[in-house]
Amino acid sequence: MKSPWLNKLSRNFRSRSPFKWLLLCLVSVLVVIALLGSSSSTFNSVTSSVKNDIYTNYRKLKEQARSDYLELKSLAVGENQIKDVGVCGKERENCVPCYNVSANILAGLKDGEELDRHCELSREHQYCLIRPPKDYKIPLSWPAGRDVIWSGNVKLTKDQFLSSGSIMKRLMLLEENQIAFHSQDGMMVDDVKDYSHLIAEMIGLGSDTEFLQAGVRTVLDIGCGFGSFSAHLLSLNLMALCVAAYGSSGSHVQVALERGLPAVIGNFISKQLPFPSLSYDMVHCAQCGIIWDSKDGLFLIEIDRVLKPGGYFVLTSSTTQQQGSSTGAKKGIMSTPLEDFTKKLCWSLLEQQDETFIWQKTVDSQCYTSGKQDTIPICKGQDMQLYYQPLAHCISGTGSDRWIPIHSRSDSMNSTELKVHGVYPDNFFEDSEFWKSAVRNYWSLLSPLIFSDHPKRPGDDDPLPPYNMVRNVLDMNAHYGGLNAALLEAGKSVWVMNVVPLGVHNTLPLILDRGFAGILHNWCEPFPTYPRTYDLLHGNGLLSHLESQGCSIVEVLFEMDRILRPEGWIILSDKLGPIEKVRMVATQMRWEARATAAWPRLNLDILLDG
Repeated sequence: MKSPWLNKLSRNFRSRSPFKWLLLCLVSVLVVIALLGSSSSTFNSVTSSVKNDIYTNYRKLKEQARSDYLELKSLAVGENQIKDVGVCGKERENCVPCYNVSANILAGLKDGEELDRHCELSREHQYCLIRPPKDYKIPLSWPAGRDVIWSGNVKLTKDQFLSSGSIMKRLMLLEENQIAFHSQDGMMVDDVKDYSHLIAEMIGLGSDTEFLQAGVRTVLDIGCGFGSFSAHLLSLNLMALCVAAYGSSGSHVQVALERGLPAVIGNFISKQLPFPSLSYDMVHCAQCGIIWDSKDGLFLIEIDRVLKPGGYFVLTSSTTQQQGSSTGAKKGIMSTPLEDFTKKLCWSLLEQQDETFIWQKTVDSQCYTSGKQDTIPICKGQDMQLYYQPLAHCISGTGSDRWIPIHSRSDSMNSTELKVHGVYPDNFFEDSEFWKSAVRNYWSLLSPLIFSDHPKRPGDDDPLPPYNMVRNVLDMNAHYGGLNAALLEAGKSVWVMNVVPLGVHNTLPLILDRGFAGILHNWCEPFPTYPRTYDLLHGNGLLSHLESQGCSIVEVLFEMDRILRPEGWIILSDKLGPIEKVRMVATQMRWEARATAAWPRLNLDILLDG
């Protein structure tokens, strides 16, 4: 005879509908998996010294449990943030959001501002994947890819290449579907090495190999052509960042990035560049098309703002030559109005050789207020969070603790310089050690995945160490630039664009003072670059930051897909919650996701194959 409790249980079983039974089973499974996940997290925290084989098996089990949990969760709550992710139209193959000339003209913008960046006028939320052109090919590995690119990968046509006349563009050989830039063999029109050597002599050096000894480590190359000068400076271990205007029919920025050279879109029209004051040791312009004495000297004032004390402004322009004296080889023979502006800026004209002029910024911050000449007013307040603000008619940086002449800096960050940036040496050292370990782990994870997941293309051999798998790296939340430093120390042939997001402690001055490339950016907006320009995207804590700022993680993921090259990789390290969201969206975006076990200070890493 059954007990009353069993009779009651039997009646309850018979009374439940099939749907309720399914729901009860689903909830039960979720509870069990959640408990397993909790216990595995505890297990992870106390088994850091267990043998590698045990750790690997545990990681696989943990990944599978999380995968099952996410699939069940999606079914249970019907969560599906995006539907029917398709491929964008052909017209978006080379699109750069925020640069919509037609919309800007309709909004009444003119005098060049219609060519500038206006995210507030052209915010697009089209959830589609931007596919490469029909004849797109994976770029050659570095350094071969620096000198040979596939013509189908960039929007510029061969006719546009041939008709371009900048002196900073090497002779290009057009063979079928390739564009070849001559390598360092001396067989170049407008020899870049000779030009670089001339600049070195004009600032008093014996050779351009002495740039580093003279304090020149970072160069901002405005309107860089196809990047030949920047490529040469990189061979001298200088960080040269190309900044050039957006071009609807093609861009030098796109070509430079295709060659594996640091570049970013930056229209020099109405807004300040997204760099803090005192950022660069040298600013270079060769036939960059800017009328420097227009707008009451605002462009020159902006150059003064980003130049470090004692830094150099190199200008090569036939227009300037026409304004100057025909005798041209002596100091101080510039004619007005450019001469008047440079004197107001406390610049000294070091020398003029034909079409090339070099000025040096003063190291005396009191020069701007001495009253010895018609001075320009000093800016009020700090500009540490400058983000595409209007050009300002005032001098910046004179009261900054970072007013340190380029000749007086040490080769590496010491405690005194860290104190200027408000960074404790112990924290800086801990961060550096962490990223050394992180880079080793990243590379050990990426190497077998890349070589096993992607069949070797015809004619390609497996690269020798240090494995030139990637060249262009975007660190989307760079902090101190530790990933950049660790990659360089490990001997990887990469360069890193270090992004400091709005809303975090602004470490961009520290990153630039370390000699790295960097930019301030708001990740609620698209990044100023062309599609398919980075091999590896990295974000440590980026997802949590996006949530705190109210940015859409889904929109940022589509932005990542836009700027990532085919066969590229994304590494995101964050808390479990944001990682869950990414994994659910990644499958709909046709990415392949691999979760790895937690590291110290991090909760979960996810590798995404784009």
